Amino acid sequence: MFPIRDDNPSLHTSFATFTIIGLNVISWVWLQGLGMNPKLAESICRFGLIPAELLGHLKPGTDLYLGNGLACVVQSKANLFTPLTSMFMHGGWLHIIFNMWFLAIFGDNVEDAMGYVRFIIFYLLCGFGAVAVQVCASPDSGLPMIGASGAIGGVMGAYALLYPKAPVHMLVFLGFFFFRVVVPAYFMLGSAIPRVPGNAVIA
Repeated sequence: MFPIRDDNPSLHTSFATFTIIGLNVISWVWLQGLGMNPKLAESICRFGLIPAELLGHLKPGTDLYLGNGLACVVQSKANLFTPLTSMFMHGGWLHIIFNMWFLAIFGDNVEDAMGYVRFIIFYLLCGFGAVAVQVCASPDSGLPMIGASGAIGGVMGAYALLYPKAPVHMLVFLGFFFFRVVVPAYFMLGSAIPRVPGNAVIA
């Protein structure tokens, strides 16, 4: 299931939502080279969160292979900002497009309810929470974790709680066929969080 839009107009200009989307797009263009290697691989290694590196479980100089002849090299000192920067990294065009599409649909109404300052704090806390779960679940993992789905999943959860009966237009795919349905917001929660496969732990 994939959301197209909702019937829940926002009451104010969504400054925080647009700013977060803008920062992700800028990161994709400037830091990740529009998904072209070597900048994509360099950005994932530098700004992605590697649990084992963050916790000091790997020796400096260790190679962490990502596939396709690419590898991250463990640094002597872990970058303590990666829990934040990893939220603004993406692994491909579909990854960033899907994540930003979901945020654009559901973020504006949650920002309406919270106000832009509290919305930004909430967004970041959801992202940090997802990072903490990943690190606790796989403390010895050498795969970089990237993506905004943890934070966006929190926004979607807040949307479903704040507007449980808001109509959400969804595309449902059945093989080569698809059809359009309208469901209440609480129904789409959990079925629509984007997942894109890749070598890194992409969220």
